Amino acid sequence: MALPLPLIFLIFSHLFVSGVRSTSFIMVNKCEYTVWPGLLSNAGVPPLPTTGFVLQKGEERTISAPTSWGGRFWGRTQCSTDTDGKFTCLTGDCGSGTLECSGSGATPPATLAEFTLDGSNGLDFYDVSLVDGYNVPVLVAPQGGSGLNCSSTGCVVDLNGSCPSELKVTSLDGRGKQSMGCKSACEAFRTPEYCCSGAHGTPDTCKPSSYSLMFKTACPRAYSYAYDDQSSTFTCAESPNYVITFCPTPNTR
Repeated sequence: MALPLPLIFLIFSHLFVSGVRSTSFIMVNKCEYTVWPGLLSNAGVPPLPTTGFVLQKGEERTISAPTSWGGRFWGRTQCSTDTDGKFTCLTGDCGSGTLECSGSGATPPATLAEFTLDGSNGLDFYDVSLVDGYNVPVLVAPQGGSGLNCSSTGCVVDLNGSCPSELKVTSLDGRGKQSMGCKSACEAFRTPEYCCSGAHGTPDTCKPSSYSLMFKTACPRAYSYAYDDQSSTFTCAESPNYVITFCPTPNTR
């Protein structure tokens, strides 16, 4: 017996919708401490199911995103809730006062993992950026995908200990003063030369500084200043999933 046309349309609609692909971001915490990932979608892009959560040592969590999504992830550290219920973090805080960032970005310094899915020519674009400073080692590894530039990137070195004193962010704990973040030169000095602004606002007039070169030497695949595109932007075809690891093992490349 032939099926009615409306029922046929419903079946094919269901098959089409259920076949819509999404990209999975698998966030893994290999640090010896708790990390609170923050998530921010680009303007005009639908938000993800969560904008902030907790990852205990050894935990992982998967977030699904539509293939056209764009935004950034980062790790917040040394977070707590005060007696009034306000949630804050000593690095990477998004200022929302809650576990969820709710559309707010990271307060520098923070290591950022940035993505534009299904961009130009259908490629995924991604990078790990130290332009806003550094607070925790991060590795981004595509799972699947194709292309000559479809490979892992990140900053797997702990820069907090070697950070110059003029960029260092510290906190006091039971062990004394501890380094917990490394500012960018722009954040520390607020000059056009370091911020690639004003007369230094083009690739020809904004060049690497001694500070950005320090970041680049330690983490050659990560963005070290605003125009550090050539060696720091990666692309994948065929919509892979991505593993974002906080504190990856030192020999991971």
